[in-house]
Amino acid sequence: MLKQDIGEIRALIIKHKRRDLIFALCGLLALMVGVLTFVVLFVGMVIDGLPRLSWEFFTHFPSRRAEQAGILSAWVGTTLVMVVTAVAAIPVGVAAAVYLEEYAPKNLLTDIIEINVTNLAGVPSIVYGLLALGLFVYTFGFGQSILSAGLTLALLILPVVIVATRESIRAIPGSIREGAYALGATKWQTTADHILPYSAPGIMTGIIIGMARAIGETAPVITIGALTFIAFLPAPPVKGEFPFLSFEWLLSGFTVMPIQMFNWTSRPEAAFHQNAAAAGLVLVVMTLSMNAVAIYIRYRLRKNIKW
Repeated sequence: MLKQDIGEIRALIIKHKRRDLIFALCGLLALMVGVLTFVVLFVGMVIDGLPRLSWEFFTHFPSRRAEQAGILSAWVGTTLVMVVTAVAAIPVGVAAAVYLEEYAPKNLLTDIIEINVTNLAGVPSIVYGLLALGLFVYTFGFGQSILSAGLTLALLILPVVIVATRESIRAIPGSIREGAYALGATKWQTTADHILPYSAPGIMTGIIIGMARAIGETAPVITIGALTFIAFLPAPPVKGEFPFLSFEWLLSGFTVMPIQMFNWTSRPEAAFHQNAAAAGLVLVVMTLSMNAVAIYIRYRLRKNIKW
């Protein structure tokens, strides 16, 4: 009887291991479909766009002639819009998450806010563009400018930053808070000196995801009036005379890399399609570089954490 029970248990274990193996193979297959699709598309983009990359391609404005067209205004506009997005979204998103997780009372109003923040992460980006068109462009009078675009994308990624920050804060063991309170620390001292430093790697992950989404968005910036053909640069942020810093560029017209790519792909000439592939390659490199910097900062923060 005992041998029969042992045999049944072994058969059950083998059956479950077989199911685990099948599930793992299915998961690996699903992963490889996504990875191989990306690799094929990326390799095709590299083959088409790499010969077009040159110093002139980065320093020339768009042109009606494909061989003379460049992405100067596009990559400068993308960089400036991302600066505004980061400055607007990161502090507000982290502060909102800290308040909701550490300070906000647990009541009906807080529950409604939390539900809405979570749902906003799934709202289509075009809705944010329509909201920004009425709010930033017309109501606040910012116009079709870099400032409007940056604030629009900041609203777009704000729920992602808030949700990621809250999840990172929740992962901190309660003993950290209890130990700080036992030593006489205030809530703010506990939050600033312990909670935020320990949750910083997770916060950086949310920022990476949000910024990677923002840099490739097209619908919101088209809605607020980004230009498809622009042959000038915004005013420089730094000047040679006092006060050295200038904010005129915030209200300047702009274009971004995805819009420039869309403009080129809509033309029938094959040379413009090569330009679009080259611009896409540059956009991927910009995204990976931005993510690499954030990942390095996250790595350094994790390395310095002492539990």
